[in-house]
Amino acid sequence: MQPTPSNRLLQGYLLGLLGVAIFALTLPFTRIAVQEMSPLFLSIGRTVAAAAVAGPLLLLTRQRWPSRRDFGTLAIVAAGVVLGFPVLSATAMTMVPASHGGVVLGALPLATAIMSTVFAGERPSKAFWFWAVAGSAAVVVFAVWEGGLSFHAGDILLVLAAASAGMGYAAGGHLSRSLGGWQVICWALLVALPVTLPITLFAARGLSGQESGTAWACFAYLALMSQLAGFFAWNRGLALGGVAKVGQVQLLQTFLTLGASWAILGERLNAGMFICALFVGLCIWFSRKAQVTRKQQALPTLPSPAIRRAS
Repeated sequence: MQPTPSNRLLQGYLLGLLGVAIFALTLPFTRIAVQEMSPLFLSIGRTVAAAAVAGPLLLLTRQRWPSRRDFGTLAIVAAGVVLGFPVLSATAMTMVPASHGGVVLGALPLATAIMSTVFAGERPSKAFWFWAVAGSAAVVVFAVWEGGLSFHAGDILLVLAAASAGMGYAAGGHLSRSLGGWQVICWALLVALPVTLPITLFAARGLSGQESGTAWACFAYLALMSQLAGFFAWNRGLALGGVAKVGQVQLLQTFLTLGASWAILGERLNAGMFICALFVGLCIWFSRKAQVTRKQQALPTLPSPAIRRAS
């Protein structure tokens, strides 16, 4: 029995929220690790470590090979979430606090919605755009206000990181409808490996050998959770509920990141955060009701065992 559209949307939101909760710890743990590791090694090395898990996972579950057209989309996913976002966000964390970075990335849901029209063929209604822009604008205004009405150099990198992630999310969410959510990120990691492995080996030369267990624990989380497991839930959620709609759940990531930054790094919180969070929650609720036209495409079942092997 096929789930109804409303059930698929609800499942999409729940899986999206799980992915966002995992991603919310990315900036705080990156902020800790870059104190002892270079941004280049941290951002690219984590993708190689994730690929070391992704490859055997695809092999053991006998997943089918992507088509030539799929490989083109996987290259876009890899450019966005395997290369672009990790490098840009890790570099930004050497310039601004994790809490500030989490707020600036509040523009990510809007970037994802925009990219969904390019890479996923979705057509959000005017009502959806209104609430998407309103929620993102609230977060950006909050970021500027918290920054003392100033714009940091790291903010430029964060904006570019948001654009990269939005591109990767949209392309990955669309491809997940035919290839499977967790399969997409695993294949993307392997597609990027000819680029990421040499860079990692070069960047590893800068390690002192005196890095703390805390730094390596952060690295492990970024590799296995932020770069891999989080996408298992996130891509599936985007495939079920739609890239534009489920992408709005990312508005909550800002406040989860702020909470994590307070709990882990001792960075400050204030009443403005909670007021903005309430408004953002309302924007997500109303955007959920707005219409988004999607291309019809059958979803694979999970865990989507191999249907065929490459000839």
